[in-house]
Amino acid sequence: MKRPSPHRLGSMTLRLSTVILPYRRWHEGSRSAWVRAEELGFHTGYTYDHLSWRSFRDGPWFGAVPTLTAAAGVTERMRLGTLVTSPNFRHPVTLAKELITLDDISGGRVTLGIGAGGTGFDATALGQEPWTPRERADRFAEFVPLLDRLLTEDSVSYEGDFYAAHEARNIPGCVQRPRLPFAVAATGPRGLRLAARHGQAWVTTGDPRLYENGTPEQSVQAIRGQAERLADACAELGRDVTELDKILLTGFTPDRGRPLESLDAFVDFAGRHAELGFTEIVIHWPIPDSDFAADQKVVERIAMEAPAQLR
Repeated sequence: MKRPSPHRLGSMTLRLSTVILPYRRWHEGSRSAWVRAEELGFHTGYTYDHLSWRSFRDGPWFGAVPTLTAAAGVTERMRLGTLVTSPNFRHPVTLAKELITLDDISGGRVTLGIGAGGTGFDATALGQEPWTPRERADRFAEFVPLLDRLLTEDSVSYEGDFYAAHEARNIPGCVQRPRLPFAVAATGPRGLRLAARHGQAWVTTGDPRLYENGTPEQSVQAIRGQAERLADACAELGRDVTELDKILLTGFTPDRGRPLESLDAFVDFAGRHAELGFTEIVIHWPIPDSDFAADQKVVERIAMEAPAQLR
């Protein structure tokens, strides 16, 4: 197996990654998408970690970790990850075991995108009442450091307000040392502090309040503010904010799908966000007749030509 690409940015080159949603059977289009994504040179292939999602709820939808495991078997260089996993239906003990296994199978190519979760279908699928924003934040604040320990220590015992572990063993640990990287999705103060303390990367989708009626300029200003608050959180901990990669998941800003209409449109969009310090831009693999519809040929041209223009 070829050596995986490093998860840290080694220069000012802006990386380009993709999200491949698990809405197709493996041998009916999903496998070929992962293979093609690596051929096109995407840095990371991510997938959503949901039980179902929005407009895809009544159609096929497959699990994230098995999908990434299959993707690891048909790729060699491209990193793999979730964007994002949340506590909505995950427990740190079982998740850690799955991640260590996936990291081993992939040869150390896994990044865990992780967030507090929301109020979608995942929030009630296990029969629980939806958590309040405060409870989601409280659970996330306990989930992340416990998962950190589980991925770095051979044996962990812990008793918290929401999660517990009793002599949970994770030998031999991750291929990546001291553990696989966390990309923490956050915009609020508590989440940003978690990203500053435990993250190797920070993830944002922009400001959701601007999605319907905001402008691209307002979105850039809002994201600049998020990045500044991340820098403040890092400073409080004595950490250099430049140690964290900064990842923008596209498709949720007021621009919507316009950056994928042409190579020039994407380069302009990505360049504006690179100026804010972003090191990675993530685009959705095209899905016809959905919010992520795009011309496959244009997306492939972006993948092949945009990185060189953005250096």
